[in-house]
Amino acid sequence: MAAMNTEALRVRRVYLLLTVLTTLASSFIWGINTLFLLSAGLTNTQAFVVNAFYAAGEFLFEVPTGVIADTRGRRTSYLLGTVTLIASTLLYLFMWQTQAPIWGWAIASVLLGLGFTFFSGATEAWLVDALNATGYDGPLESVFGRAQVVSGAAMLVGAVAGGVVAQASSLAVPYVIRASLLGVTFMVAWRFMHDLGFTRRPSARITAEAKAILRESLQTGFGNPNLRWLILSSFFLTGVGFYGFYAMQPYLLELYGDESAFALAGLAAAVFAGAQIFGGLAVPWVQKLFRRRTTAILTGTTLATVSVALVGLGDRFVLVAAAFIAWAFFFSLTGPIRQAFLNGCIKSSQRATVLSMDALVGSAGGAATQPLLGRVADANGYGASYLVASAIHVLALPFIYLARRQDAPGESIEEVEPAQL
Repeated sequence: MAAMNTEALRVRRVYLLLTVLTTLASSFIWGINTLFLLSAGLTNTQAFVVNAFYAAGEFLFEVPTGVIADTRGRRTSYLLGTVTLIASTLLYLFMWQTQAPIWGWAIASVLLGLGFTFFSGATEAWLVDALNATGYDGPLESVFGRAQVVSGAAMLVGAVAGGVVAQASSLAVPYVIRASLLGVTFMVAWRFMHDLGFTRRPSARITAEAKAILRESLQTGFGNPNLRWLILSSFFLTGVGFYGFYAMQPYLLELYGDESAFALAGLAAAVFAGAQIFGGLAVPWVQKLFRRRTTAILTGTTLATVSVALVGLGDRFVLVAAAFIAWAFFFSLTGPIRQAFLNGCIKSSQRATVLSMDALVGSAGGAATQPLLGRVADANGYGASYLVASAIHVLALPFIYLARRQDAPGESIEEVEPAQL
């Protein structure tokens, strides 16, 4: 593996620090978010309709915010994201306190989705451009895998702490802590995140530049068969991922027999994070088993599909929890490999927009899938909803297979070794 110079190491450390702060802030409510919505008087169907509006917000704003990152700068996009998330988190808290109608929750969720779209694409594009500008020519999997490990550790801490805090005080307090941590994230990004390897477009040309980037990115994302099929697969994977994680909270509490055990919900999310950590740590050894990235992605996705089905078939707490852990592990194992594959096929000038387009397709899947699965849970129980989710998940496999047949230039898995922090 190529050694990192001092500047490249600094870039990676800033990226990892921002990853930790963002994940820690976000994960404070991940273990209790569905319980938070249900405590506001929403049904399962309504709660996942609210989540679908979050996904719809991501769908609407993914590409526009990606264009902002590709024209005005990755740092600008990231800072806008932190501000928007602080505002939308506080609005969520207001909705809960006032027992707001579902349309109020829908507005708050769309704004929450907007906040995250400023991050998606921009942060990853900032990292890759900055590493290229500082002369790093090593494998990207080592960086993405390390980021997944620290993200999982931050999620583990945040999810457990959020659940414990909620049980000791109220479901509202983790949202206050989340907003405060996002404020810290803003200050760190303002101080340390500077665009390297990126040239900001002149203001007078931004409209024309944005149109050109959007047009070229659409052509790159969907006109290039190396990217098209893998991007389309995210429609099915992301939708199930959204539902699977957030439905896990009430489902496990139902099996446990105490639906007020908020700390247990946080612990369940933390176990999920632990599986994510091990998935990230296992990435360096994937090259010993697979020669091609899409083969690894196809295998991991197949095993993840089986795990989702086992969640639906299980009828005891321990069995379902084990199936959840397996799903999280296989999902996490393929993530860094997928990121490296996509980035290897995208030009720097379009990177944030194309990555946002990939997230857009996933968000569309989330908006379409979550209300359906929430309705199944209301009518037939959580187990049935996970069986339907596994049937949706399996639809991604043909698209990944088609991506594998393209034999893209970035297919070969480079040797990946554990990287130093």
